[in-house]
Amino acid sequence: MIDTEAVHAGREGLAESGRHAVPIDLSTTYPSYDVEAEAARIDAFASDGGRLSGPPVYGRLDNPTTSRFEAGLAALERTADAVAFASGMAALSAVLLVIASQGRRHVVAVRPLYGCSDHLLESGLLGTEVTWTDPAGVAAAIRPDTGLVMVETPANPTLAETDIAALARSCGTVPLLVDNTFATPVLQRPAEYGARLVLHSATKYLGGHGDVMGGVVACDDEFAAALRQIRFATGGVLHPLAGYLLLRGLATLPVRVRAASATAAELAGRLAADPRVLRVHYPRIGGAMVAFEVAGDPREVVAGVRLVTPAVSLGSVDTLIQHPASISHRIVAEGDRHSAGISDRLLRLSVGLEHLDDLWADLDQALSESRSPALAAL
Repeated sequence: MIDTEAVHAGREGLAESGRHAVPIDLSTTYPSYDVEAEAARIDAFASDGGRLSGPPVYGRLDNPTTSRFEAGLAALERTADAVAFASGMAALSAVLLVIASQGRRHVVAVRPLYGCSDHLLESGLLGTEVTWTDPAGVAAAIRPDTGLVMVETPANPTLAETDIAALARSCGTVPLLVDNTFATPVLQRPAEYGARLVLHSATKYLGGHGDVMGGVVACDDEFAAALRQIRFATGGVLHPLAGYLLLRGLATLPVRVRAASATAAELAGRLAADPRVLRVHYPRIGGAMVAFEVAGDPREVVAGVRLVTPAVSLGSVDTLIQHPASISHRIVAEGDRHSAGISDRLLRLSVGLEHLDDLWADLDQALSESRSPALAAL
């Protein structure tokens, strides 16, 4: 059961070594007196990118604490391996660099995505070319040079859901990457439905307390080896302290997600019944994210909250609210935002662990402040 796995994954061998808590290994380098053996191990990594046998060599190659987090996340996502990075965007960048190195620079992507993911693909900063489509159009959009199909489900910020199994069938042999940040492995495991790559901004629910930044890709051994070579070459490594905090976050992940999801579902119901709210978006699989469109000015709602924190990011123990058109998706062209269902009146709420009635009281008074329908400045 995932509750038990979340507590114990990544902690293998601790008791046998006389430890209870995971040690934080802050070494950047490690002593070695056998130069020939060290050279052979580095050659082996350079050739296939697999995990090094024996003791660590250098912090950019691997780290024992970070490796425990990777093992824990892979266990929860039901993949053979996982590779951690300094941020979610570093993780996505590494995936794009892998496919580019294989001569397949074309990406098929389904909107909406997280705004910076959208920008990275649209801008072609890493030499990729993107074709945007809906799930039904994926098969037709695939070309001989397509190296990746990408989807986020539930999507940021509209919480639109995609049938992962159906999409995986449409991909054929092209790898499907699913951004699973919102759902987490508590609510869905994309690999079980045919996704080859599962992306997380670990900064969000995996860490869970708003105090650590990281990214991770759960995948098969072959792709993990390629990602490790990219990570070594580009240096987007996860700090060991961050790896420790993320592994600790996994232990309480099911408890946090379920508690916040129960509150979010109730808030979604109350918002849907409120005449000051035009529309509520809440996924069928549940979760702790709620998106809603207000009749008044959404900026006044953000300015009016007192208990809820107006801030970007999500997945923390405290509730956060933000206006995607102004912040998280500002970097996406207005026409593309609108066509993806991101209304200028849309607010995104990341529900935390506060009491339901306290959160509702705060949202109620903030909604009462948003009387102006004017959106000309957006």
